[in-house]
Amino acid sequence: MTELTQDFTAKLYDNYSSNVKYQAVENAITSNGFLKSLETRAGKVNNQPVFSIDLTNDAVTNQKQSGRCWMFAALNTFRHKILTEFKLENFELSQAYTFFWDKYEKSNWFFDNILATEAEDLTDRKVKFLLDTPQQDGGQWDMIVAIFQKYGVVPKDIYPESVSSSASGELNTYLNKLLRQDAEILRQVARDGGDTQAKKEELLQEVFNLLAANLGLPPQKFDFEYRDKDNEFHKVEGVSPKEFYDKFVGVDLNDYVSIINAPTEDKPYNQSYTVEFLGNVAGARDVRHLNVEMDRFKELAIAQMQQGETVWFGCDVGQVSNRKEGIMALDVYDFKTALDLEYTQTKASRLDYSESLMTHAMVLTGVDLDENGKSLKWKVENSWGDKVGAKGYFVASDAWMDEYTYQIVVRKEFLTEDELKAYEAEPRVLAPWDPMGALA
Repeated sequence: MTELTQDFTAKLYDNYSSNVKYQAVENAITSNGFLKSLETRAGKVNNQPVFSIDLTNDAVTNQKQSGRCWMFAALNTFRHKILTEFKLENFELSQAYTFFWDKYEKSNWFFDNILATEAEDLTDRKVKFLLDTPQQDGGQWDMIVAIFQKYGVVPKDIYPESVSSSASGELNTYLNKLLRQDAEILRQVARDGGDTQAKKEELLQEVFNLLAANLGLPPQKFDFEYRDKDNEFHKVEGVSPKEFYDKFVGVDLNDYVSIINAPTEDKPYNQSYTVEFLGNVAGARDVRHLNVEMDRFKELAIAQMQQGETVWFGCDVGQVSNRKEGIMALDVYDFKTALDLEYTQTKASRLDYSESLMTHAMVLTGVDLDENGKSLKWKVENSWGDKVGAKGYFVASDAWMDEYTYQIVVRKEFLTEDELKAYEAEPRVLAPWDPMGALA
């Protein structure tokens, strides 16, 4: 270790106090806050919310104090379709419904992985990874597909929000507390040669009870009544959630693939990847990504929007992002002029050095293209309510997309034959803690 001497620290004092610019910046930041003081006019001027392709201006949704953005983003892509085809307004699919089944399935997934690693010591890195976070709100595209395919969807009016779905902190704390306790029980039953399946089923009843008490018992059949924009009344009686999906959504989820941009040396492009321990529904398809270069990544997103369909995408939303103004752009703050600070890491090095990963999922609903069809900026539908951005919509500069977007979901038809073969090839398995296993 190298000691920080008083002389060295005194030198830092002198260097700072002798710079009158720093004194002015200190006054601004201590009075107004760090990022607020560094906001630029250029960031707002260069990122006006006007786009050459603009697919929707529907009212945005609000995930509130929960980590369900990946569900909201997926359900919002369906909502756009339903609003148009069935002439509805102010309609949402229930995010609480998919939340219930995801937590139920994640608990079973956790139990199975605990039993699969039963022979390992508690200090084993993989066991510790499992116990650190038995389950959480976040997820991946293929995980929400698994929920839709097994459980369907329901309207929000049929299965509304609860306190625990809107603010999930308490539920997560006590569900994880229960799951860690159950992990100890299951490991002991396995080591004693007992019936682990019977014990797991007993423990899952406790999990189910906890979820139902917090979120409500999910419907198995329901009636759906609505009036369309022409004031015509409609009623669907005795429909199951899966039947409702087939009638009102009708999207073949097998037609969609996850595309990532991970420019690190350990992940060559045009190869498929999966992540160990990543999933929620036992027996469902694996999480799978095709890694492509960023120019191709954006081409695929644009192609889908040019066909009139929005795009689910995952990014690191907190990076150089102005939440109030709804701007995600590299020029939104000026660190260099104010403090002589430059953040120079590349996208690859940020991934390698744990500076960035996917933290949030939203929907691309528009893009501004130049005369050559190249993207200039992107319209983003968020799920943080209408009090941020332009009534809940954000603008992402093209340069910001290059640096901080990691995943999109597009239809297979937009892939080349070679890309589709690469996606369908046996995927390389990444470690559980790989940044491409991050949950939005």
